[in-house]
Amino acid sequence: MFFKCRTLASALAAAALLVATSSFAQYADRTIKFTNGVNEDHPVGVGVKKMQEVLAAKTGGKMKINAFWGGSAGGDLPATQALRAGTQEMVCTSSSPLVGIVKELGAFDLPFLFGNEKEADAVLDGPAGAYFNKKLEEAGLINLAYWENGFRNLTNSKRPVAKAEDFDGVKVRVMQNNIFIDTFKTLGTNAVPMAFGEVFTALETKTIDGQENPFVTIETSKFNEVQKYLSVTRHAYTPFLILYSKKLWDQLNPQEQAVLREAAMEGQKVQRAANRALNEKSLTSLKAKGMQVNEVSVAEQRRMFDKVKPVYERNVPTIGGEAVTTVLEALKKARGG
Repeated sequence: MFFKCRTLASALAAAALLVATSSFAQYADRTIKFTNGVNEDHPVGVGVKKMQEVLAAKTGGKMKINAFWGGSAGGDLPATQALRAGTQEMVCTSSSPLVGIVKELGAFDLPFLFGNEKEADAVLDGPAGAYFNKKLEEAGLINLAYWENGFRNLTNSKRPVAKAEDFDGVKVRVMQNNIFIDTFKTLGTNAVPMAFGEVFTALETKTIDGQENPFVTIETSKFNEVQKYLSVTRHAYTPFLILYSKKLWDQLNPQEQAVLREAAMEGQKVQRAANRALNEKSLTSLKAKGMQVNEVSVAEQRRMFDKVKPVYERNVPTIGGEAVTTVLEALKKARGG
């Protein structure tokens, strides 16, 4: 009887192994190159780890992600061009560097667009997000999911910025992006486009007075050592995109495509949660390190928005009216309008 039971158990185990093996047969052995500009301890690292776990479980370890961190394999824009050429599989990049490829993504650079993360999620994960995904696909890029870079806030060494007039005359580093330059000039600052790697030294030597970034970036870049004031302006929200080369995507079978989408969406959940938790932690830490932090009231934020309305008017023709309308209508719906 014992022998029969053991034989039955062995047969069942063999059958289970056969089923598992056959279910993994639809996946080819693939090592996917994934690059990005942040360090592994950034919340993007949490999202990538989750993707790796999902792929390992769903494909029996056949599909793997080989991640390169901190720009070690090159910048986001060259990597995106490599995706379009079919020489690299994946990149995580914010939307801002991509406006030269898909001009419609400039909609996300418009100032004071989103009031909070809930609004951003509703727009990005709904029909508006799908609209931009279609534009990306036409450019040779498959967006698997929208992750989060987050809200940007202002630091400077001159004074707290609590109202629209406080921007006047402050020399602020901005990204090399026409909409950001236009926004900060319109707010009254002396906007200085500058590569990110030069910012700390420029702040330290007082070549510039301030810069703008999410809390996590402000802390990890140690800007608190050369900046006294942090104003919670939340003047722009930037998503991350998890992009795959369309040329290489088209070589995958439907099961492989589906598991990559599932992995990216599972990664989205933990990445967004980690990003929001770490942002709060960074804000608390920056206060503890001596930065003077001031909130901007809703009324003053509205005044700032009114001041930058011309930025919308000037840049909508470049971005495309359809793209901006798509976002604004989705935003109105998210707000219950």
